[in-house]
Amino acid sequence: MSIVASQVILHPYVSQALKYGGTNLGRDKLYRTVQYFSRFLAWYLQSRGRNSEATRWTALKNHLALARKLMRLGKPVEHLQAALRAAQTAGDIGEQLATIGRQIGYFGYLVYDTVVWANAVKIINLKPSTSQRVTRVSNQFWLSGILFSIVHGLLKAGRLATDAKKLRFTGDRGEKDLTDETQRELKQLTLQKMRADVRYQFIVDLMDIWIPASNLGLVNVNDGVVGLAGLASSIMGMRAQWFAVNGPK
Repeated sequence: MSIVASQVILHPYVSQALKYGGTNLGRDKLYRTVQYFSRFLAWYLQSRGRNSEATRWTALKNHLALARKLMRLGKPVEHLQAALRAAQTAGDIGEQLATIGRQIGYFGYLVYDTVVWANAVKIINLKPSTSQRVTRVSNQFWLSGILFSIVHGLLKAGRLATDAKKLRFTGDRGEKDLTDETQRELKQLTLQKMRADVRYQFIVDLMDIWIPASNLGLVNVNDGVVGLAGLASSIMGMRAQWFAVNGPK
């Protein structure tokens, strides 16, 4: 029995899960996944008239949302730093401006989101009208950050496609030196990975954009749609963070 317990506790997947959970971003992605699953499930139960069960999942969703706001304290500075670094980096001007816009959007979103958290835990006391206005501005910044991210993805995807086309064109001309061919194949693999990463983030953004758009009343979708969109993007975010922490295999 002790041998079986040791094999389970010391299993590599358990170690990888602990390593993943040891990162703040990993925990945030996990909480976010449960939060949007709870949002979808609460909507589903309410639509079936099972309000008492839906109440428990709504409470879980709200508590996780509040906990995630606390975990993100200080994160606005990270986005501000990223915006300053992007401004100081040479590169495609369109991508650079989109990156700056994205980081400033998330900076504003998280700053106002901190105010929302402080009001929720009674550190400050805002009037209901002021609280609603702060929440709305927070969602506006969030939406702008996602839109800039989508623009950045489109611009970068176009540039990478052009680079890949040029690389194929140079490989089709003249005699092929073994060293040059190896370097060209390495560049192709790098471009393929970069293009895959851009597509992945683009899909995440397309899922996430429904959340602030719904909060702002720009689209008329129910909590089920928003919950599923948030769940899908959260799972994709968890996957990306898992690979970042533990590697692709």
